[in-house]
Amino acid sequence: MAIETTSQETINKALWAACDTFRGTISADTYKDFVLTMLFLKYISDVWQDHYDTYQKEHGDEPELIHELMKNERFVLPPESSFYVLFAHRHEPGNGERIDKALHAIEEANGNKLRDSSKSVFQDISFNTDNLGEEKQKNTILRHLLEDFAKPELDLKPSRVGTLDVIGNGYEFLIKNFAASGGQKAGEFYTPPEVSDLIAELLDPQEGDTICDPACGSGSLLMKCGRKIQDKFNSKKYALFGQEAIGSTWSLAKMNMFLHGEDNHRIEWGDTIRNPKLLDNTGGLMHFDIVTANPPFSLEKWGHEDAAHDPFHRFRRGTPPKTKGDYAFISHMIETLKPKTGRMGVIVPHGVLFRGSSEGVIRQKLVEENLLDTVIGLPEKLFYGTGIPAAILIFKKQKSDNNVLFIDASREFKSGKNQNQLGEENIQKIIATYQARTNVDKYAYLATLDEIKVNDYNLNIPRYVDTFEEEEEIDLLAVRKEREQLKSQLADLEVEMAKYLEELGYGS
Repeated sequence: MAIETTSQETINKALWAACDTFRGTISADTYKDFVLTMLFLKYISDVWQDHYDTYQKEHGDEPELIHELMKNERFVLPPESSFYVLFAHRHEPGNGERIDKALHAIEEANGNKLRDSSKSVFQDISFNTDNLGEEKQKNTILRHLLEDFAKPELDLKPSRVGTLDVIGNGYEFLIKNFAASGGQKAGEFYTPPEVSDLIAELLDPQEGDTICDPACGSGSLLMKCGRKIQDKFNSKKYALFGQEAIGSTWSLAKMNMFLHGEDNHRIEWGDTIRNPKLLDNTGGLMHFDIVTANPPFSLEKWGHEDAAHDPFHRFRRGTPPKTKGDYAFISHMIETLKPKTGRMGVIVPHGVLFRGSSEGVIRQKLVEENLLDTVIGLPEKLFYGTGIPAAILIFKKQKSDNNVLFIDASREFKSGKNQNQLGEENIQKIIATYQARTNVDKYAYLATLDEIKVNDYNLNIPRYVDTFEEEEEIDLLAVRKEREQLKSQLADLEVEMAKYLEELGYGS
């Protein structure tokens, strides 16, 4: 009998329905952690159970042999930590405590895969919290959550879901919906998948590359870059590095890496600007082949007070303004590029392209050093939490020319009710234009450094890409002729109307 398969849409609907368990009790920004963590627990339990069942079919009822075979799994699931054990005890008191113990046992059993030197993945998440109410209410809520995830729609065994990237897609779906309903706070760690795809394609990851995201959020952009290498070279010979300031989001990134089998990674918890943790053996900043990020737009409290004494000299081109941290992240990223192979993609608000004062000084030096390669203007309303349009800046340590390519992709997108999207044809046009590196009428312009200098190092895209559409010339003689014809027709109608009125006895 063939095993029934499922679809991502079915899984997504079940996940969103599970969120109803918490609605009205705690905020979306809080319950997202519970739902995503339970998704993690259910998935690894289903994978483990699926493999156990396979071995049992192959070798019969030989628990000791199966136990030894299961030691070869990529991760360890202690028996008492299985979702199914927790589900079996759901009617008993203490659901919160049992779930917490299960998660910490998984962490202990899997060593450094789910922690770093100073923080555990589940440190900021507790199912035994009083935020869920008094003990009886909390136990009921968690019983409902376990029952939600036990439904057939959330049977996530690999034999049932096939090649679906269930956990990645499920995380992406929930994060997107939490961001849409939770505003900027949720959107801080969510980069639309099509934008991640675009950046990964533009940076062209190669086998052996080291890839870093200093504001990595849930890790999606890093993993997209890794996936490009897997698909292109059938290889996992690369390393992913990241740092994330928000503890719960760092945990999400670690779980995401764990679930995707990205074992060659190092994700640190902490403030990248104030306390960079990706350091080499000498205590200096590590250098990478690719550095990419979607840092928080115009962060107000970014660490201006310590910038003048930065031990890593990241702000030698100038100190960004106190209330806008965009160039703080850009400066950090530039300093972590390898001298020859380093290339970088960063998402920024448009103000980065033209604001003056200290930002203008930094921008001028980056252009004069011939580090800026491409400026790509994106459509508005792509990002959750802000409707403003953004841009992608591409920097390279070793450029092939002394020009900067400007691409205006702001007018080509798939329109949505609340959010716009880059369609596949939009993405491919950007990529083809980027690779061709030539002028495209009303879409792209390859500017020389002298042209940028004449513009006082202002990178505002309309200064280089002329998108002005001339209005069609009006033939005044034709308009006058049409007007006379209409006047004649109106006069005829008036005569005809007067005749009808006279016949009806309304004549003058």
